[in-house]
Amino acid sequence: MMKTVSVVILNWNGKKYLEKFLPFLLESIKDMPQAEIVVADNASTDDSLEFLKKNYDKTVKTIVFDENYGFAGGYNRALKQIESDYYVLINSDVEVTKDWLKVLYDYMEANPKVAACQPKILSYHKRNHFEYAGAAGGFIDKLGYPYCRGRIFHVLEEDKGQYDDIKDVFWASGACFIIRKEDFWNVGAFDEDFFAHMEEIDLCWRINSRGRRVTCNPQSVVYHIGGGTLNAESPRKTYLNFRNNLLMLYKNLPHKSVKKTFDTRFYLDNLAAFVMLLQRKPEHLKAVTDARTDFRNMQEDFAEKRNENILKSVRSTFKTISQKSILYEFYIKRHRKFSELTRNDVEIDSFEEKTTETI
Repeated sequence: MMKTVSVVILNWNGKKYLEKFLPFLLESIKDMPQAEIVVADNASTDDSLEFLKKNYDKTVKTIVFDENYGFAGGYNRALKQIESDYYVLINSDVEVTKDWLKVLYDYMEANPKVAACQPKILSYHKRNHFEYAGAAGGFIDKLGYPYCRGRIFHVLEEDKGQYDDIKDVFWASGACFIIRKEDFWNVGAFDEDFFAHMEEIDLCWRINSRGRRVTCNPQSVVYHIGGGTLNAESPRKTYLNFRNNLLMLYKNLPHKSVKKTFDTRFYLDNLAAFVMLLQRKPEHLKAVTDARTDFRNMQEDFAEKRNENILKSVRSTFKTISQKSILYEFYIKRHRKFSELTRNDVEIDSFEEKTTETI
């Protein structure tokens, strides 16, 4: 029996994107009777719902929330109401290509050990370059800093086909990825305490540690605008990125790595705050200090989540995380491209059973 797939857009005041990109989505699934499109509305205050009812009442399903639950809570609540075998999470500001979904679907069907897979994500505005949120698959270094094939910090590479191989990665982008229903719920879904930002990396960390795979299949291509909800200049985004990154590290790091990692991050986060002061961005400096304060206040409540993650881990993630500092690689060694990093340092190794040393 053919497995079903739901393409789910979490919408918040995104009518302009729905107008622009829903036609591409509908066209892309017309030959896939097992696929449907669902818009979950996070209490929008624009006329998104009126637009959907008027134009897509018979072709797009809607789920309506009474408040904004953020990315994590909104998707968790929406997916609980969906029975499909596969979920595809996609931002409203993504333009899809003709066979993007068929490629992902066929790949997942042929590779049962893969829990989640993202397409190649290119920039909507600069279409021959990778897009910040995911590029050709994500990784993190030992201090928790994320980077991608095709993007290190703010530097976006031109897409010349250099990352067109299908590859195991550490995390798939929340801008667009497919995941098996059972894997999403088996690892505990999104952590709603994150609200937004970093929740997909936290989810993928749990997927990796529990013996399942995350990949990027660049044969599927989408174009992402990015920053549709919070742009890079938002202090709120700075706050969420710093706070959630620390929460994610605390939840998932093995015991032997915690103290050293957090000692180092104390100095690096304060250095980042100082740079923001020099850049005359006091609101961002405050966002960093508030993030660290709130992390400390939340840390005790996260102890149970941490213990659960370690107990359920069946695979060491040590060799799936770069043991070099991407800050050092970028700022000292001046490595601006993923291809310039040491190959063995970013390679996803085969699964290893947990040992007492791991935890």
